[in-house]
Amino acid sequence: MSHTSQSPAVDGRGTPPGPHSVVVAGAGPTGLLLAGDLAAAGVDVVVVEKRPEGISNLTRAFGVHARTLELLDARGLADELVATGQVIRELRLFGAIPFDIGALPSRFPFLLVTPQYEVEKLLLRRALENGAVIRYGTEVLGLTQDAEGVTVSVRDAEGDTTLRARYLVGADGTRSAVREALGLPFPGKVVIRSVALADVKFTEQPSLVVQVHGTGDAFGFIAPFGDGYWRVGGWDRAHRGEPDDSPVAFEELRSLIERAFGSDFGMHDPRWLSRFHSDERQVPRYRVGRVLLAGDSAHQHSPAGGQGMNTGLQDAVNLGWKLAAVLDGWASDALLDTYHSERHPIGRAVLRSSGLNLRLAMAHNPLEIALRTVRKLVVTHVRPVTRQAVGEITGIGHSYPAARGAHPLVGRRAPDLELERGRLYEVLREGRFVMVLPPAGGSGAPTALDTAARRGRLVLAHRADGGDTTAPEAFLVRPDGYYAWAGAADGPAIEAGIGPWVG
Repeated sequence: MSHTSQSPAVDGRGTPPGPHSVVVAGAGPTGLLLAGDLAAAGVDVVVVEKRPEGISNLTRAFGVHARTLELLDARGLADELVATGQVIRELRLFGAIPFDIGALPSRFPFLLVTPQYEVEKLLLRRALENGAVIRYGTEVLGLTQDAEGVTVSVRDAEGDTTLRARYLVGADGTRSAVREALGLPFPGKVVIRSVALADVKFTEQPSLVVQVHGTGDAFGFIAPFGDGYWRVGGWDRAHRGEPDDSPVAFEELRSLIERAFGSDFGMHDPRWLSRFHSDERQVPRYRVGRVLLAGDSAHQHSPAGGQGMNTGLQDAVNLGWKLAAVLDGWASDALLDTYHSERHPIGRAVLRSSGLNLRLAMAHNPLEIALRTVRKLVVTHVRPVTRQAVGEITGIGHSYPAARGAHPLVGRRAPDLELERGRLYEVLREGRFVMVLPPAGGSGAPTALDTAARRGRLVLAHRADGGDTTAPEAFLVRPDGYYAWAGAADGPAIEAGIGPWVG
């Protein structure tokens, strides 16, 4: 979907005069999701994007995991996105290690294989419908910040100018101008060079699973889009020095796939070919004063497991409600510090797990091959390890730190429970905290809940009769779908529990 420059929402300098509440640098998936969340909460948000208007269909990301689909469901977008791609219920790594995701405790027990541009189209539409402003062809040159806000120097077709905002979020990718303007290091290293990519058709149809397989000096992966095309990628140890702009010969990639899988599946009719390298990097801080970093600006991961775009989208979900709460005045600026303390460890964990999967795919000496064999046995036969591995890849297993003495559920992902007013993730579409109480018919809600509900800070909901009996009596779910509090359904306990969040 392309929006023309006639729309005031994307009309260059046609944006309203500042200061704005938030400027987001980068109109990729992370920036668009964040802008949509902020705009839906009534925040004045402007997105600046260096690229010209229009979404390229030459995309590298292609997998949307279960946790990301749950969060898109909380925005009313998941079902529409699922219709664009291919549902995959098993990942098969290194030709043997199965990751069965079909049994996930989720409404979306699968990996969705769909091009990144399909994700961007939905997120762009939502951002614009909610009132976000997108300025294409606008490059960030630098920034200064003070106690009141951030001044962002930008350049567009009409020359140099500035934007003023209370907060700036850098979601402008691996070469982030915002990160560089902050002077933050981006420690890490290149882990793999010259990976050849293409979207092709196959004469012989493999099983509909995402597969990664290596032979020692080469590895390849295949994933079905569901429209007749497959994403294929390959790497050869002998060609690892090729620059990213070096053209990919179709025969080169065909040969890599044949070596990795024992067959090229009759691949033909490539609709695009590309080459890339992969880094493993992470900034030490996701927040510097009034500037925050998200997505590839904050972390880069190996492509193994397809977690890069998903991690960035989940960054945006974590940050959006916190910025909105601070700007609305009912949360202190200190709430933004929890964005770093919650998301930085997740980024680090993804670096570890995706890096391990990549190194096992590249295994070529006896020790590495033996390690791969051991991992296969453990993942396949040790159930807790299996659950942990699947939870890490899909995002279902990630949780946030909780205060000492908190209920064991606090910080964990809340499942999509049935409530009297619909599913939990349907109720979360209101963008507020959700206070879940026992089935209606008991005593009324505590005064603190009524007050918070009238202020628009939370939604009151009751569990449906016959619902999940393992859930606590009462619990508070954050706007990003994680437990904030859980405990007994009595007034004093509830008032004490919700006070730090919506009191």
